[in-house]
Amino acid sequence: MIPDILRALIATGEDSRRQFKRDVTNADALAAEMAAFANAEGGTLFLGVADDGSVLGLSRTDVNRLNQLISNAASQHVKSPLTVQTENVQVDEDRIVIVLTVPKGQDKPYFDRNGVIWFKNGADKRRVNSREELRRLFQSVDIFHADELPTRAGVDKLDSLRFRDFLRNAYNQPYPDSSEELLTLLQNMNLAADNGMLNLAGALLFAEKPEWIKPQFVIKAIRYPGNAIHVSEYLDSEDFSGTLPEVFEGAMAFIMRNLRKTQAGKGINAPGVPEIPPVVFEELLVNALVHRDYLVSAPIRLFVFDNRIEIISPGHLPNNLTVAKIRAGNSNIRNPILASYVAKGLLPYRGLGSGIKRALEDWPEIDFADDRDGCLFTVTVHRKEEKSSEKSSEKSSEKILALLKAEPDLAARVVAERLGITQRAVEKQIAKLREDGRLRRIGPARGGHWEVRE
Repeated sequence: MIPDILRALIATGEDSRRQFKRDVTNADALAAEMAAFANAEGGTLFLGVADDGSVLGLSRTDVNRLNQLISNAASQHVKSPLTVQTENVQVDEDRIVIVLTVPKGQDKPYFDRNGVIWFKNGADKRRVNSREELRRLFQSVDIFHADELPTRAGVDKLDSLRFRDFLRNAYNQPYPDSSEELLTLLQNMNLAADNGMLNLAGALLFAEKPEWIKPQFVIKAIRYPGNAIHVSEYLDSEDFSGTLPEVFEGAMAFIMRNLRKTQAGKGINAPGVPEIPPVVFEELLVNALVHRDYLVSAPIRLFVFDNRIEIISPGHLPNNLTVAKIRAGNSNIRNPILASYVAKGLLPYRGLGSGIKRALEDWPEIDFADDRDGCLFTVTVHRKEEKSSEKSSEKSSEKILALLKAEPDLAARVVAERLGITQRAVEKQIAKLREDGRLRRIGPARGGHWEVRE
């Protein structure tokens, strides 16, 4: 690393991936910093840099001492031992900064020598104390999954008719004759815990009243007038509870009754065709129910507006999954027990990571937002305006020009948010305006601005 790049990195300040240390003399303190980075997303320690970002550097004697301290801390003061990288960067004639890189851990959780688990909290670190935080750490490396958690519901809360039908249809197997055999079967199928209670997957799929066991795991649906959330005004509202198939069916019915219907060239007495293909919502709802974070005690929210439909799921995308990756068909199964059983005919789910791609093929006007700070994942399905597309396009063009004339630095994403249309639609309109000579880009894509030409 050259000194100019080092100084540029330091100038951005400390955050969850970057930490400054003037000096370190205690191996336990250094091990705690390493463990915190490894339990999060990894990070870099800059040794020889003060908290305020002043680059003071280290003497060669200090560098030799610290490199030995780093080796000891990583191998003997962190459990499991870490493999870290160091780079000595000369910042002055006789001063050096050590750049210590700690990778994201693959063997979480990491402890210090005293058995304390540390985690990054912004630029600082904190102890991990709660059971939920520990579970999340285990979940991030596939050691633990939320759908395995035991509930307080015994096997007597099982919907025997529903489970009987599933055994017959999926496995051609008869229902057990005794309660002991039933419990053994449920445990073998990973639907009940060792303590004899239904686990979360068993309760959500086959309990008589899952909402009595886990009342927070429902879908709350609201149809608002206009394009904004109202505190007390709505056109339609319903909560959907029950087993996952029942929740899915209720939410689908809610969406269908709030979609516009067109005759599409058919007779006036023929059933209307939904403005958006139903398969789009089948795929998105199934993904929300199967892949949401069940460690977050909150419902899925379904909001219908005039110009869009939002499905807001608790929990951001797991591990290294990104919006770009799910658009490409990649997946990371957060709840493998649920996924394995709904794929056996309980829901229209295939478990191949193809659901999002299929929805996009049928309706490209879908946006995804992964909010890691708020622990939410939002899918926005944009609706077409009822007005004629030509008039609507003309109006949108004029609005875009007005916005860019007033604020030439606006990005297409911000323009889309202001107008309540998709970013793709804005980009198409901008391309047309540039082709017509009414709009010109000055400078690069980043750092440039727009010029509206009268």
